[in-house]
Amino acid sequence: MPPRARPPPKSARQSSAAGATPQVDLEDLDAQWPPAEDISNESPAQREERLEREREAKRINDEIDLQIELDRTERRKRRPDVKIILLGQAESGKSTILRNFQLKYTPAAFHAETEAWRAVIDLNLVRSVTFLLTLLDETSSAPSPSAASGSSSTNNTISRAHIPSPAVANPDTPPDAQLVPLQRLTDDLRRLRVRLSPLRSIEEALARFISPEQASPRAAHGMLPRPSERAFEVSVRSGSRWKALFRRGGGASKADSQGYGEVQNARRVIEACREDILALWNHPAVRVSLAEQSVALEFQSGFFLDAVDRIAAPGYTPSADDILKARIQTVGVEEHLLKMEIVNPLATEHGQMWSIIDVGGSRGMRAAWVPYFDDVNVLLFLAPVSAFNQTLTEDRSVNRLWDSFLLWKTVCTHKLLKGATFILLLNKYDLLGAKLRAGIQFRQFVTSYKDRPNDTESILTYLKEKFSAIYQQDPENKQNLHVHVTCATDSNSTSIVLARIREVIFTQNFRKANLL
Repeated sequence: MPPRARPPPKSARQSSAAGATPQVDLEDLDAQWPPAEDISNESPAQREERLEREREAKRINDEIDLQIELDRTERRKRRPDVKIILLGQAESGKSTILRNFQLKYTPAAFHAETEAWRAVIDLNLVRSVTFLLTLLDETSSAPSPSAASGSSSTNNTISRAHIPSPAVANPDTPPDAQLVPLQRLTDDLRRLRVRLSPLRSIEEALARFISPEQASPRAAHGMLPRPSERAFEVSVRSGSRWKALFRRGGGASKADSQGYGEVQNARRVIEACREDILALWNHPAVRVSLAEQSVALEFQSGFFLDAVDRIAAPGYTPSADDILKARIQTVGVEEHLLKMEIVNPLATEHGQMWSIIDVGGSRGMRAAWVPYFDDVNVLLFLAPVSAFNQTLTEDRSVNRLWDSFLLWKTVCTHKLLKGATFILLLNKYDLLGAKLRAGIQFRQFVTSYKDRPNDTESILTYLKEKFSAIYQQDPENKQNLHVHVTCATDSNSTSIVLARIREVIFTQNFRKANLL
């Protein structure tokens, strides 16, 4: 006799009788969960399969619980020798600087995650391709090019300039303008559209694996992207264990992970599409359309279209620079414990535990920073100097450089950070130079710059003066401000900066021990 079906909860029965939308009482809902599984007609083979699934689920759960408990025990047992916090707005390069720390001071741990980062690079690449495929969508109801280009005038004051977001170089492009597809497709473009269409499902599979909580891609809902959108954005919440699926003993073996199989299948599809991706990116009509709409993908983080021939090749293994260039957005606050692997016999830090706090930089996440300010030894603030002609994603009326100034002022005056050493990194100077060479005028967006030269060195000098003046406005800031110009995706130049930061930490520790 099959088990009797449970009656609906009382609140649901009452609502249904009244013809309204059913309302479920939470206590009744808890009583029904988990739902009973009908095993009355289960065969011996099915029973054994079910029990094996339950044993495997329990094993994975026990491993995760054990790892969490080991982490807690380790943290209680050993307080970090150095605590560093990375601050700055979203897409300023904080996570990339963290990867540089890992590469330089914990190289074994860094290279152990290479395979996991390949999945992120694949997703960055695939998203850029699906972004381009929207140009080949003949069925979309896109606005006319004139409507997309807009006619709003630009206010040149830095606080209210109508400035485009990361992909856009034209200040007259409205932030809500949609990408306009090509009006007439040639036969070769139609063939490319058909042959590259499997990458849309590959994009969804990779996004599901890396960031299950992330919303489905815009293209999946038939919506056109905006020129101002980041084409390659990948978001991961703090505490996510997506990297563990690529490690041995990380909670789920490769053989047992369906998601891992999808990642491997995605890699094979990308390899098969390599020539077509190259043809699409290098097609004159695509390049002209992007230029006419002022879309500059090469200025975005996570841009790999210029390396398709290498990245989509069979047997590809990401280089250190590829991993640094990969784009993944931090959502929330995450602490990374680095056990220093310095092999130099004169290095006193070998075996030390450094805590590096990586934070989400968007406006809605900044309130979560303050609890992590206690006992900070070094504050690294990243200001993306290339963002002078961009606006915040969360508020299109605010210039990103202006936001960096305001955020820096808030940090410099915070009481909990008075004992920390401040290090300012003027990041992304390479993209700043590329924009200036493309003819973009810095003074068009920063009116106080006036008639100074439109070159990288002059602009960096100006920005150093402005940030230093803000720091010195607070009389309690008695320590020297350390300023460095960085390109976080360049491991060689950043390594030199990290060595100087290490010297600062070394000197700070000596002073606290009254040895200096």
